Amino acid sequence: MSDIATDAGTGPSELAVVVVNLCRAPLYRDANTKAWELLERLRNQVSDYVATLGLEVIMDEGEGYAFLRSQQRDDGPGALPRLVARRPLSFPVSVLLALLRKRLAELDAMSAESRLIMSRDQIVEMLRLFLPTSTNEARLVDQVDAHINKVVELGFLQRLRGDRETFEVRRILKAYVDGQWLAELDARLAEYLGEADNDDLVATKEI
Repeated sequence: MSDIATDAGTGPSELAVVVVNLCRAPLYRDANTKAWELLERLRNQVSDYVATLGLEVIMDEGEGYAFLRSQQRDDGPGALPRLVARRPLSFPVSVLLALLRKRLAELDAMSAESRLIMSRDQIVEMLRLFLPTSTNEARLVDQVDAHINKVVELGFLQRLRGDRETFEVRRILKAYVDGQWLAELDARLAEYLGEADNDDLVATKEI
């Protein structure tokens, strides 16, 4: 276990640097070059270590992100508790993630640009069609802001530095929102939209 703690007593080992970064949040190549290079070099060691915690490393070198995910396993009695908690998503947040995922797919199909940048106003207009009709525009915008903040908290949107009204859609979203979930959500939209209060509904997706 000393390999994860220090290198000859001089400080954190390279393996520790990578594992701690991954445990804290997804790792992005453009945001933490040093830890990313260490992960590339020590990927097998990192995978072996986190496997003892019931986790696996998901790494997309093309998109430049990596994160930890609970291994697929039986959750029955005696199973190892989940280190990475699963969180159910509300209907508006689920739809927002789906819409952002579709915008990423459109960008990839139509442009060589790798970054999807969207303004707050664009997100409001995109999501308003799926929210209950309201004559109170300020209240509607406040609701969308709350949903945006949740997606920022989840790590799928990032505010641009110095501009809190503009966001980058993080490409790690592609690893969480797959085609199957998009199809399931599309199939249930009519059911959701027929309910009186969509905020109380939870989609089948968990993050």
